[in-house]
Amino acid sequence: MGFADGNLAYQIEVPEEIIGGKVVMMAPASVNHNRINKNISRIFDDHFRGKQCEYFIEAGLYLTADEDEYIPDGMVVCDPDKVKGDSGVYGTPDLVVEILSRSTARYDKGRKKDIYERFGVREYWIVDPLSLSLEQYVLENGKFTLRDVYHKYPPSVLSDMKEKDRAAIVTEFPCATFDGLTVKLDDVFGRVVVK
Repeated sequence: MGFADGNLAYQIEVPEEIIGGKVVMMAPASVNHNRINKNISRIFDDHFRGKQCEYFIEAGLYLTADEDEYIPDGMVVCDPDKVKGDSGVYGTPDLVVEILSRSTARYDKGRKKDIYERFGVREYWIVDPLSLSLEQYVLENGKFTLRDVYHKYPPSVLSDMKEKDRAAIVTEFPCATFDGLTVKLDDVFGRVVVK
């Protein structure tokens, strides 16, 4: 079989997580999803240059010895002992990023958020490509507290605002977990296409 006889056989590997022993299929990421994840990776890579912490994109995450495997869109791990060769991250990351899509939003805002909280993830970002928003949750006394929801406004919305309203828009925020890291929303949502 092959190209010569017209029977090209191929297999598409669809990413999946195992949550509570159940397989959760993940849809292929959109272009905006990929751009956001690449942008966030660049932010953390620049900040961590010469440091021990590392940002991982869509790596396997194992929080317990059971069979559950999570695949966060991104996570920061500062303890290199949690990274086991090429097989994944074993233990709680310092920060987790989930970028919403139609197929995963329910898990990202519900069950996975609860799991990350229970296992002590220090900071959790939920990024929405459709609304150009980022929810920043910080672990306080064992519970996630919503620090704020940050919005990147498209030019069409900004042009309709009064100057004083535009001046009041928050365009950057401090990362709660890593001192000295200020995150600019323009950097997070760079090249994202708004419909």
